[in-house]
Amino acid sequence: MKRLMDVTLSLVALVVLFPLLLIACVAVAVDSGFPVFFRQARIGQNAREFSMYKFRSMVKNAPGIGPYYTVSNDPRITRVGRFMRRTSIDELPQIINVLWGDMSLVGPRPHVPAERSLYTSSEWAERCSVRPGITGLAQISGRSDISFDRQRSLDLQYVHEGSVLRDLQIIWRTVQQLGGRHSN
Repeated sequence: MKRLMDVTLSLVALVVLFPLLLIACVAVAVDSGFPVFFRQARIGQNAREFSMYKFRSMVKNAPGIGPYYTVSNDPRITRVGRFMRRTSIDELPQIINVLWGDMSLVGPRPHVPAERSLYTSSEWAERCSVRPGITGLAQISGRSDISFDRQRSLDLQYVHEGSVLRDLQIIWRTVQQLGGRHSN
């Protein structure tokens, strides 16, 4: 049921958001050139590595000129990238990852391989028992404003308590938060 919901809602989202996706592609290209997409190795269900896609929000050589994680007022973030990050438009290409089956609409955010060391073996196995998501409990509970320990706790809570109804609630809260963030 969850996979059917993921595919159906993702196809609807692609149709509805197509004009926004096209505008985002043009905006990135005009602001900082090609490529317009950023691809990064992430860990998915069953600890399988996959390529996750986003709109590129940083300068092309960002990994070579700064820290692994972004920092407040990171100079590597482009003008268009700052807007896309604030509104989460940079995350929209992950809809393709959902259609391919690498991700779900809702689940723990996928980690980069190096973050494996932040979990115990049993926590990692639990986390990798579900598809990672575009949004999840941590995103609707404070996103990057909460500690890593709180994010980890919420991700594991989702693994234990996730359901199609819970997914619909999380999607609804995500849409509400994005609408509120955009109007500020």
